[in-house]
Amino acid sequence: MKLYYNPLSTYSQKTLIALYEKGVAFEPEVVSLMSPEGKAAYAKIYPIGKLPLLKPSDDHMIPESTIIIEYLEGHHASGTQLIPNDVDAARQVRFIDRMSDLYLGNPAGTLLFERFGFQKYSEEELAKASNYLRITYEHFDKRLANQDWLCGEFSMADCAAIPPLFYCQVVAPFAAYPNIVRYYERARLRPSYARVMEEFVPIWEGMLLAQNKSA
Repeated sequence: MKLYYNPLSTYSQKTLIALYEKGVAFEPEVVSLMSPEGKAAYAKIYPIGKLPLLKPSDDHMIPESTIIIEYLEGHHASGTQLIPNDVDAARQVRFIDRMSDLYLGNPAGTLLFERFGFQKYSEEELAKASNYLRITYEHFDKRLANQDWLCGEFSMADCAAIPPLFYCQVVAPFAAYPNIVRYYERARLRPSYARVMEEFVPIWEGMLLAQNKSA
């Protein structure tokens, strides 16, 4: 089983957390979409060009982080159960997973790309992203008031929410939300995310150093 991913991608990190939580072995294949050569090579594998992509076999491809985690949960009983058996609890996990992608990860990405000059956005788009983050922070802070993880037990929802928070520290700090602060501190200590951080943080810090030198 091969995973095509990039260590800096929050959706890739989401999938990696799930793989490590489940204890599922895989062959890692890092893809660089920032280089024309890497982008062209990956397009031959998956023309849509989005990461991550899981290939359980040569003739079977599974794109999209949530769908990959659904596949892992359905085919691997090992490790952490990331989607509850109870129908209503599972629906809640899927809702928070979706909310994390759309209203935490994507807005954080917009502000990050603008901050570092990867892409330009209008003032309206930037304001919309900031507003989504504020609403999400408020909702998540309330959810975390009396529980360690977003849906009680660690789940797919946390796999989705944790990675964007690293970048949120840079573009939209959440220091005013103490429950989220404690949540992210717990997340950093969780072995699955600590393993993800070991790979991507040095790359991120190297990018910042290179940018500072060129400025």
